[in-house]
Amino acid sequence: MNELTINPYESQRVAEMSGGRAQQTRESTEVLALLYGARQNPRDPIKACDRIRNAFTRVGLAEESQYSYQRGGTDIAGPSIRSAEAIRLDWGNMATGWRVVSRYLDHDGVGVSEVEAFAVDYETTNREAITFPVRHWRDTKRGGYALTDERDIYEICANQAQRRKRACILALIPGDVVAMAMEQASVTLKSKADTSPAALAKMLEAFAPYGITREHIEAKIQRRIDAITPAQVVQLKRIYASLRDGISEPGQWFEMAASDVVEGDSDGTPPGPRTSAADAIAQRRAAKQRTAKEVIDKAETSEPPPPPSGLQQFVNAIELAPDSEAAASILESAQAELSPDETRQVIEAYSKKWQAPE
Repeated sequence: MNELTINPYESQRVAEMSGGRAQQTRESTEVLALLYGARQNPRDPIKACDRIRNAFTRVGLAEESQYSYQRGGTDIAGPSIRSAEAIRLDWGNMATGWRVVSRYLDHDGVGVSEVEAFAVDYETTNREAITFPVRHWRDTKRGGYALTDERDIYEICANQAQRRKRACILALIPGDVVAMAMEQASVTLKSKADTSPAALAKMLEAFAPYGITREHIEAKIQRRIDAITPAQVVQLKRIYASLRDGISEPGQWFEMAASDVVEGDSDGTPPGPRTSAADAIAQRRAAKQRTAKEVIDKAETSEPPPPPSGLQQFVNAIELAPDSEAAASILESAQAELSPDETRQVIEAYSKKWQAPE
């Protein structure tokens, strides 16, 4: 009788199978522990709603609570991802996230990640999940290119997963609870809206990089800027947040002349604002540098240092960003404007200043 020799790779296969079973067992144990904890400590809807209402009394959260855009002449607003995350935390016994399910090559050889965003309510055992493909490709004004660096692939998957996470969270939270939170956010903004001359001047400065002038705003609110109401200040803040995040364009809110809007890219990208959030911050930075240059010219006879390059402007803008959301918007603009090598340098500056998005 013939005897079979031992397969030298058999031990490796057994180890891999054992490792897979161990991971599955660990994940199952974690889920069971969360389910048990949720059943032992069920949420109190009254207390949960009180926590949510109190959270939206904070001005910082209220200012980022809603996005707004126009469609068919109608203003459309809704809770942002920041609002969804805040509501989830105070509602309790929920978990959200996203993961890469698989990867494959598209018909043109470009990699594609199949990503799943999900939200789970461990108390009711309800689960909402959205699966969608993400091409490892970045479009720029100078043409697109395939992504090969793992960090770049992670960034593009994370950015697209955030909107799906928001949808999954809101699908599990009762609609009246979300409406209560948005109403509280509006009340907070109206009570804290600053209509002082200094605040109005700051608002005009924020809109200026998008080609929006004082006349545009006064035509929008149908009154002089000095007579603006707190409710209108709230509306303009939402419009600015929408422009900053790229959800809408200036022409959707204001009567803009043709020269105020840039043309779309050759790849079919629709016309957009004159400048992006990164450009806006970079322009403010450049204005400060010009002022400093004038002072140096008066105080010294030596030639002032040259202005920073486009790469350095994006790095400076990220360092001056007021929050991680604004920094992420700047990073997206840099990815569209700069070369892959320059983009990696901007990503490194982003990672040092701000924690990478989940």
